[in-house]
Amino acid sequence: MTPLDTIDPPYRHPAARVRDIVLDRAALDADIAVLRKAHPHDNTAFRKAATERFKQALEEERARIRADFEAYPRGLLCAARLATLEDDLIRAIHDYVVRYIYPNQNPSSGERLSIVAVGGYGRGTLAPGSDIDLLFLLPYKQTPWCESVVETILYVLWDLRQKVGHATRSVSECIRQAKGDMTVRTAMLEARFIDGDRVLFDDLREAFDRDVVRGSAREFVAAKLAERESRVNRAGASRYLVEPNVKEGKGGLRDLNTLFWIAKYVYRVRDVSELVAAGLFTPQELRLFKRCDEFLWCVRCLLHFITGRAEERLTFDRQRQVANELGYASRTGLSAVERFMKHYFLIAKDVGDLTAIVCSAMEEREAKPRAMLDRFMGRLRRRKHVEGMTAFAIETNRITVARPDVFDTDPVNLIRLFWAADQTGLAIHPDATRLVTLSLKNINARIREDHEANRLFLDILTSRHTPEIVLRRMNEAGVLGRFIPDFGRVVAMMQFNMYHHYTVDEHLIRTVGVLAAIGAGRFKEELPVSAEIMPNIPNRRVLYVAAFLHDIAKGRKEDHSLAGAEVARKLCPRFGMSTAETETVAWLVEYHLVMSTTAQSRDLSDPRTIETFAHIVQSLERLRLLLLLTVCDIRAVGPGVWNGWKGQLLRTLYWETEIVLTGGYSAVDRKGRVAYAQDQLRKSLPGWSDYEFDQYAQRHYPAYWLKVDLPRKIQHANLLRLAAVEMKSLVTEVATDEFRSVTELTVIAPDHPRLLSVIFGACAAAGANIVDAQIFTTNDGLALDTIFISRGFERDDDERRRADRIATHIEKALRGEIQLGSVVAAKGGVPKGRAKTFPLAPEVMIDNGLSNRYTLLEVSGLDRPGLLYDLTNVMWRLNLNIGSAHVATFGEKAVDVFYVTDLTGAKVTNATRQAAIKRHLLEVFAVDEDGKKKGDEANAAASRASRRSHSRREGEHGASK
Repeated sequence: MTPLDTIDPPYRHPAARVRDIVLDRAALDADIAVLRKAHPHDNTAFRKAATERFKQALEEERARIRADFEAYPRGLLCAARLATLEDDLIRAIHDYVVRYIYPNQNPSSGERLSIVAVGGYGRGTLAPGSDIDLLFLLPYKQTPWCESVVETILYVLWDLRQKVGHATRSVSECIRQAKGDMTVRTAMLEARFIDGDRVLFDDLREAFDRDVVRGSAREFVAAKLAERESRVNRAGASRYLVEPNVKEGKGGLRDLNTLFWIAKYVYRVRDVSELVAAGLFTPQELRLFKRCDEFLWCVRCLLHFITGRAEERLTFDRQRQVANELGYASRTGLSAVERFMKHYFLIAKDVGDLTAIVCSAMEEREAKPRAMLDRFMGRLRRRKHVEGMTAFAIETNRITVARPDVFDTDPVNLIRLFWAADQTGLAIHPDATRLVTLSLKNINARIREDHEANRLFLDILTSRHTPEIVLRRMNEAGVLGRFIPDFGRVVAMMQFNMYHHYTVDEHLIRTVGVLAAIGAGRFKEELPVSAEIMPNIPNRRVLYVAAFLHDIAKGRKEDHSLAGAEVARKLCPRFGMSTAETETVAWLVEYHLVMSTTAQSRDLSDPRTIETFAHIVQSLERLRLLLLLTVCDIRAVGPGVWNGWKGQLLRTLYWETEIVLTGGYSAVDRKGRVAYAQDQLRKSLPGWSDYEFDQYAQRHYPAYWLKVDLPRKIQHANLLRLAAVEMKSLVTEVATDEFRSVTELTVIAPDHPRLLSVIFGACAAAGANIVDAQIFTTNDGLALDTIFISRGFERDDDERRRADRIATHIEKALRGEIQLGSVVAAKGGVPKGRAKTFPLAPEVMIDNGLSNRYTLLEVSGLDRPGLLYDLTNVMWRLNLNIGSAHVATFGEKAVDVFYVTDLTGAKVTNATRQAAIKRHLLEVFAVDEDGKKKGDEANAAASRASRRSHSRREGEHGASK
């Protein structure tokens, strides 16, 4: 297949030769006549044979069309040929019915029938899996002959497995329904004659123009724009969603359809080429429209061919297939699929530009008394100049240009226009937006270095108004990428993973938007620490610039954090920032992932964790800036990525680091904090005697007192007391936490090395998604484990019932009533297609320097149900004690960190043993082509290794505990 991105749209190929005739009607009609002679008196046999011949013709021609498309991927040609094939097939079927099945030599005036294509099929384009929308048009009411003909045609089409949407109406019924239903009206707008009585179709068109369209343009435009907004919100409000809907999503084919419907309705044009004469498009914009239409049709047709159905969503697994089929290749920093998706999003952006300009202009025209005046007559309307700026004016409550040459005489006005929009809070007039896109060539190296242009941009970026909206307008107009070429490199760039919901440029703009929202005080309850810190940041612009630049080096060979820091060192002086400000921005960009990684995958109760992080941060000011940047970054990734649990982890890391940086953390202070924590709990248990409390306090190690918050300490104390009174060795309790979006499962049970693995396995078997775990052991041999799982329901009562079922599952597993291995294996495995879509190589890191007491095992790889169970099961077989576990998932990637010791409580330092651990953990990720685990080889091998190492340790250290 010819690589799509190497062909000048609309994808011409000099060697492309396709047949002009789609279906050979003469041959088909002749064959039907022969079949009639073969079955002169047996209509049943004749119908069956005729249907088989129609089926053969349809399949052969569709195969030829697909073969031509795969050789030369031209979407509109493919869609037009499929529509033509259906036209010819329906004509052949209609002729067969009225000639052989229900002949009528002398039809009455009521026995007339017109077959009309409506909707998308009416436009003369048809995707491989789309419905065929037909209108059987009658002059008056239904007659027995017409009813029989329509019914037979439909039965043949259904026998051919065609998806047919149909209606049988008279002309008057069509007009009545079109007046009352905008969907019917839109379908009628696309009506196209196929076969039958042509005069009847012409009567319908004339009546539709006269009785429906005339005088209703304003109503239609308003309805279509409202419908578009509702549709886009359903499909995903951003055109930069990384799994876009090619048909219904923002920037998709339906946006182009809406644009043409409006133009067709208002100006009664029949072809898209007439939009230039109508004054809606320039010739350049018409070429852009056709290029976008061609590309989207190409992708849509290929999606339908690949899936064998009307699949409109460009999912991750399909993206790779489509990119390969269209011949995209990997280039420096970007894989083939990422290059294809960047092309897709650039096209979606172009669609957005066209629809925004035309729909906004039409909306204005149809909402005003002078609605039908050409947009260039706008200069005759009353205008008000923007105060202090002669280059701009306010027209119809939108900011626009005062003269056509404002961007040529002073190119800085290309930045100043958006600055004025921010200052006034006004939208930008479509005419001004169009003039901006035509003047982008004026943004050159001289303008990029212009002091005033950079000052205006920094004002926009750090605005206390709505910087996100203005930056997005600048981006969609093409100004942002031209003014900052490094930003232009990430425009429409997607990251091929399930974690990021938006393209890189959209993510950066949303990050700034979240930061502005915090600054405006809109997250005081949800982000209490950030809301408290933000007003006291002495240099806001450092933070805003870092938010805007933190991912700007994505898609390069080198690490994007390091490369981004270099970009910041280049850009910040251009923005007019000092050397100190520049270095702070560069530091924030370089380390923007460190706080999130530390909070989600390290033991925050381990002093070494805090000391290591504090050494990186070094100052309170940097700590505050990094917290704010981290929060904004996570929240801007996409819906549902941020939750209260992550917020709590970040707050804990912030508070613990703040103590270190202010010099208030020491070994002595640690003892004092333990004593303080015990005193706080004592005051919260007034019903306990001093003796009873002292005995209880001695059951916990210092780490427990430092890590667990007071409400949970109270819960644990009462739960352990109840277990002792009732003489229970196994107790579970559940609690919901709506703020942090988690549910807590507390388990008290006799400690043993496999306990955590069993708990994780039971959760996996019950369908629970684990987000973290707190693991403690009392000095009298009881395990006190709290497992945090993602909420499954919004209502607490529903969530508690679900949690109770999971807790019951855990109890049964710990009693041995469930065979976890088989249950988890049945539910486990990588979701179908995931392993091929995301060929993520697993990694295991073993580090003895990140904790004073434990060896840290960091395991990352493709996530799947039951992964935690399999990992901890291997660790149990390797005789590793797990001190704490920290679970993080980034889309399809799982990053699980375990703090472990050997059975003697010592770190794992032997190189041979470390290599064995790494090998067995990596084997957990081995799956076959269907994503199923490759048996229990890892567990069996781990057991053998465990027995060998255990024997060696007994010889070296004596019997282990």
